Amino acid sequence: MANIRRSRGYAFEHTLVQKLNNGTWHARRLGGSSTGLPDIVAVNNTDGILLTIEAKSGTSDILYVPQDQVQRCLVVRNMFGIYPTRHIILAFKFMSKKRFRRKNQTVYESRKLLEYYKIADIVADMNILPIIKCTYEGKTYALHNNKTVPLDLPNYAMPFQKAAPLRAMSGTA
Repeated sequence: MANIRRSRGYAFEHTLVQKLNNGTWHARRLGGSSTGLPDIVAVNNTDGILLTIEAKSGTSDILYVPQDQVQRCLVVRNMFGIYPTRHIILAFKFMSKKRFRRKNQTVYESRKLLEYYKIADIVADMNILPIIKCTYEGKTYALHNNKTVPLDLPNYAMPFQKAAPLRAMSGTA
């Protein structure tokens, strides 16, 4: 089971790096937990933007980012002060199959695949870093000392995401 989770996570990271690498953006997967670095670092040198990205994917309704992984993103973000815009991005991918246990059996149920990209810069001002929890609905929470509190992390529009199409205005000229 751990190998499936690891390969799912690697695939998500790999896909993000591929989507981010274009003419103005450059991204690299850094190895994540085993290296003590964020999963991905992406830069746009033209616009002076640095993103440190922690990516999580799974089949449950809740995904978590542990404190040490948030800390790694914060450390790398702070190392590159030359970039005027620096963000910690938490990328969450909720797979199209939800896994749960029913009568001691693992069961999968189809659902919509959802991805959320959240700006977690607010953690830089926290004395103690929380575990960050994201739900399938995209709501985020901070967990610390067995307490869960809402943490309204703003969404981040990734460079590869298309803008919402403009609706044609109806009416007479």
